[in-house]
Amino acid sequence: MSAEQPQGTSQQPRGFWTRTVFPVTVAVLFGVLIGLGIFTFGYAGGMAYFGHDPQACLQCHSMKENYDSWQAGPHAHAATCQDCHSPHDNPVAWLVSEADNGFWHSLKFTTGLYPENIKIRDHNLEITEHACLKCHGQMTDAMRGTRAHAGSDQQISCTKCHANVGHMR
Repeated sequence: MSAEQPQGTSQQPRGFWTRTVFPVTVAVLFGVLIGLGIFTFGYAGGMAYFGHDPQACLQCHSMKENYDSWQAGPHAHAATCQDCHSPHDNPVAWLVSEADNGFWHSLKFTTGLYPENIKIRDHNLEITEHACLKCHGQMTDAMRGTRAHAGSDQQISCTKCHANVGHMR
């Protein structure tokens, strides 16, 4: 025992915290977060959102009105939520969109921090616009164009005039 160390105390090796305690603490916290994420995803029926069953949207009570109006509308026989609200041209873009929307939907609905009148985000509106053109592009080629808007040409948007076609907003 050295003269500097009081009797009855043990000196831990230098760097014990950074080599042992810190990595174990980080691993445990990371494991808890991953475990909670997996549990929450499973409990909330998260896998249903990766499919094409429109009833997955009914897991959120605030979507009931949208689901009912879609069912009564002109697209119920031809398109599901995924057909209009997910990218079609790239599987990575589809997965990123699903993860992004799933995260924000679950966060807002879990915390209750969503507006009474849910509004589509701009990048999701672009996805919907592309979906319209995927199915109706050939039919609308002759009438689509641009219109002068504040000195620049802006593509005419399908959803500008047909916002309530898929479901009432």
